[in-house]
Amino acid sequence: MVSSSKVLTAPRGVSIIGSTGSIGKQTLDIARAHSPALSGSAEEAIRIVALAAGKSKLEDLKEQILEFQPDLVSVPDQASKEELFNRLKEHGKSLPLPTIMVGEEGLLACAEHPQAGTLVTAVVGFLGVKPTLAAIKQGKRIALANKETMVAAGHLVQELAARHQAVIVPVDSEHSAIFQSLEASLLRGRPQEVEQVLLTGSGGPFRTWSKEAIAAATVSDALNHPNWSMGAKITIDSATLMNKGLEIIEARWLFQVPESKIKVVIHPQSILHSAVEFVDGSIVGQLGLPDMRLPIHYAIFYPERVPSSRVPRLSLSQIKQLTFEEPDLERFPCLALCQEVARRDDSSACVLNAANEIVVESFLKGKIGFSGIARTLERVVGEHKPIKAPSLEDILECDKWARQQASLTLAALQTP
Repeated sequence: MVSSSKVLTAPRGVSIIGSTGSIGKQTLDIARAHSPALSGSAEEAIRIVALAAGKSKLEDLKEQILEFQPDLVSVPDQASKEELFNRLKEHGKSLPLPTIMVGEEGLLACAEHPQAGTLVTAVVGFLGVKPTLAAIKQGKRIALANKETMVAAGHLVQELAARHQAVIVPVDSEHSAIFQSLEASLLRGRPQEVEQVLLTGSGGPFRTWSKEAIAAATVSDALNHPNWSMGAKITIDSATLMNKGLEIIEARWLFQVPESKIKVVIHPQSILHSAVEFVDGSIVGQLGLPDMRLPIHYAIFYPERVPSSRVPRLSLSQIKQLTFEEPDLERFPCLALCQEVARRDDSSACVLNAANEIVVESFLKGKIGFSGIARTLERVVGEHKPIKAPSLEDILECDKWARQQASLTLAALQTP
């Protein structure tokens, strides 16, 4: 189960890596409602001490800096640093400017900021692995919104968390629901009483489409998610059900349960965010509106329940129906591939994750069709020689190999 031996009751400072993305912005919305000036007590106050963001939204980052006045900021490269500095200077306000760092060094500095009790890992992809591990080594609380960290390096994360008494609280709505369900039943640490984990998913935009129609889907079709507003990469993953497959691997490590005990259930309304079935037949789940601010808020204030004006409330009397169905593995082969990889418990998960990042980017650029995503991933995973219990060096090497192999495979598929 998730490490819980160290509990932080009052986050004094929060670092966010990925602050201009969807999760990052919603985290700042929570912080806005709990600023030291507005909070009724110091224990409920949040101070943003460090922000890290990509180079595509420097204007958003500038506005975040002006509002939250962090000590430290990280951007990808020197050019981004100079542009951000100029934007801040042009604004004209006589505010103290933060220290601006670049690249991996900056990400690690944000993760390790001495005033940050909590790190919100909100970046997308493998980029989140090193800073998350660095924060764990310092015993920080991790509000984990980056599933790729657990997919690629789940065993390392859990080993380090146990060693350094770090608290890992998932921010993915599904894993937050599972975490809360296990908490509510007072059964954490007793895996023998868990019959199965019920991992729900909306089914994405192609839930009712035929196999032929899905194969011909366009980028705009795939980005048209029925329930959630997310970044492009995770939205495509939702359309292929790769997102749900990666969540199987994430759940396997977060909750220390085998793949055979994790069942995906399609739930189009996205109200039951996931559940746990126990050996006595009881099913405990967490319900809420499809809004990420609730799991973010829970992760930051865990183990306490703190009210927030930013978290929308669910009214049960307004729910007309809740429906559930089995996923179709033939129409969504990425999910079947993830289930197979989750059973292996080796470096295949890292390879799958890295290759998927390359393939989704290629699809978003219009270089391959939708059905080419699964075909490419199956080839890359099939060509990999798995490593049991990979070290961090092994994981980094597998990630590099998978990206190169995916690019080569894509090039071969595009050759007439």
